[in-house]
Amino acid sequence: MFKAEYIFARILLPFIIGIGIFYFFPSEKMIFILAIISAVIILSISFINITYKKHNAYKFKGLTGISILLFFFFLGALLSILNNETLKSDYFARNNYKILKIWVNDEPEQTNDIVRFKARVVSGYKNSKQIKLSGQLLLALKVDSIQPIYLKYGDELLVSAKYLEVELPYNPAEFDFKSWLGSQNIYQQTFIRQNHVLKTNRNIGNRIIKFALDLREKQVAKYRKMIKNDEAFAVASTLILGYRADLSKETLAAYSKTGTIHALSVSGSHVAIIFFVLDICLAFLDKKRWLRIFKFVLICSLIWGYALITGLSPSVVRAAIMINIFIVARTFARNKNSYNTLAFAAFCQLVYNPFLIWDVGFQLSYISVFGLIYLQPKIYKWIYVKNKILNKVWELIALSLAAQLVTFPLCIYYFHQFPVYFLLGNLFISIPLLLIMLLGIAILIPIVDKISPLVEWIIVTTNTILKWIADLPFSTFSSVWISLTEFILLSAALCLLVYGLAKKNKRCVTASASVYLICSALTFYHDWKVLHQKKIIFFTLRKNYAAAFITGREAVLVTDLTEIDKNYLFFVSPALEQSQIRKIDVISLKTDTTLHHFIKKDNQIIFEDYNILLINEKMNYKNLAVTGKFKSIWLTGNHKFKLENLPDKLEYESIIIDATNKDYKIATFKTFADNNKVQAHILKKNPAYLVHLTQ
Repeated sequence: MFKAEYIFARILLPFIIGIGIFYFFPSEKMIFILAIISAVIILSISFINITYKKHNAYKFKGLTGISILLFFFFLGALLSILNNETLKSDYFARNNYKILKIWVNDEPEQTNDIVRFKARVVSGYKNSKQIKLSGQLLLALKVDSIQPIYLKYGDELLVSAKYLEVELPYNPAEFDFKSWLGSQNIYQQTFIRQNHVLKTNRNIGNRIIKFALDLREKQVAKYRKMIKNDEAFAVASTLILGYRADLSKETLAAYSKTGTIHALSVSGSHVAIIFFVLDICLAFLDKKRWLRIFKFVLICSLIWGYALITGLSPSVVRAAIMINIFIVARTFARNKNSYNTLAFAAFCQLVYNPFLIWDVGFQLSYISVFGLIYLQPKIYKWIYVKNKILNKVWELIALSLAAQLVTFPLCIYYFHQFPVYFLLGNLFISIPLLLIMLLGIAILIPIVDKISPLVEWIIVTTNTILKWIADLPFSTFSSVWISLTEFILLSAALCLLVYGLAKKNKRCVTASASVYLICSALTFYHDWKVLHQKKIIFFTLRKNYAAAFITGREAVLVTDLTEIDKNYLFFVSPALEQSQIRKIDVISLKTDTTLHHFIKKDNQIIFEDYNILLINEKMNYKNLAVTGKFKSIWLTGNHKFKLENLPDKLEYESIIIDATNKDYKIATFKTFADNNKVQAHILKKNPAYLVHLTQ
């Protein structure tokens, strides 16, 4: 059952399933149970191997194979639970510590006067005693504008902070920050001011990582001196060094709409470019075995040297490990199976950090490489091209098609868009990306830095052409939202189609068409629901208000936010995109408006058969002369109107309390609702309030 060349390719799937399932069920009790099960299975397999001939174990090779798969399933489960830091007895969030000793665990990122960084907890202080602790914490630090604190990776700090669990997303389609941090083993966060931080002037971080980050900082400074154009500098720093540079929205949109956004993320493709160039340049060393070994050492050293100048970025380190395993297999292994080598690379990284399976970059890297190994040669064989130049062009097209095809379902699921001109964009950027990478690294060498204007010109020209491609009609299908079920069906249809075409298996192609039809039926049903949707979304915000009154693909958005406000982009816009809204009328509560299906007038809102009474600052110190039945009363503006003065003849089913009200007012309104046995919907640190209206 287990051929040597495919061993890791076979055990990887149950290993990943074990990690994935038990990630959602962390339990200290399960550690002992899983350890016992794993030990029993491995001892049983060992016993079978020792007594293989005596008991004619070959008759039960199928059972042995299943046992091996089960072992790696439970091993993945065990590693997943052991990797969860919240289960450790010394995890800092198990108790409340007024003072924590921490160290900066990554490169701090500053926006205006707020510095955000991840920190690892070393110890805590309780009753004047220092207690050794573990765990990670996300900090947002408000720095002093007069004497700001300067933080670097590894800096040790004493902080006085009240840490809280990371909150769940409150609004529809809002980015799940809690899950994203959880996949990095971070579950607590805090916001503190600079006067609550004491820097001990010690640096206790990993010396290699600190050296790498300092080295990258020096290289970024060199780019800043050599490259005058701000946008070109930002692209060079991001593309070559993985530095968090401030790219303009236009440039980001251009790369995104042309399907070349991967070029701005230092990852496997960048490391692969360096490897292939080095491999070609050092091909003369392939003649003798000892020269091949020297070539192996040299290439590995140069790849890790590049990883160092990128600050040992996690994506680059993953790519470097993957490439190094490939080089080792190619240099020393007798049986050079690419699939097994790829699976071995993934297995090694997941043993070290099981939570990597939730990293989008990790998923895309390995799936795209698998696509290049399996699919690119098959696509390339579709057309035979005699001309060498045209043949290279077709090879690049096949490469782009393979990578885009295998990652298509994931890109749609995560990023909700599909670039129509991805072939044109990727075909164009192939040569500029190669030149930018090689020349960009070269100009860091003092003698070669004179060609920096050439690098700047290439980047500016590349950006200009990509923006032109992005501005072509129908350059991208955006706001494409698919459910998890649709994603699974789409992936299954794609796998069956690719396998069926590769093996010329009609049954697989037919099955692919059937699965795709089911997926399409679900998509059409979802579109039908969108066209007939009638609902209201009262958004949960921090200090503002927003409510979307939706009919079909149109919405009236009542809010005090602007469309460029970060709160709008983060909390409101994703829900409107998920609802596939094409037309939005934005109004304020201060404005009376009459639109189709929507009326806002005299502190009242009527939408279909749902009517709302507004109570805001206009009602301060006034008597309310309104009677009748309302679905809801909307309390906004932190008003001073006393709800006890509501008319007796006024009927309402619920109270909506938005985030413009102070916390003490919200508590008062909540008490009033409880006393009057009326449901209260608090739009602050609570899930958004959704109202689905009858058709």
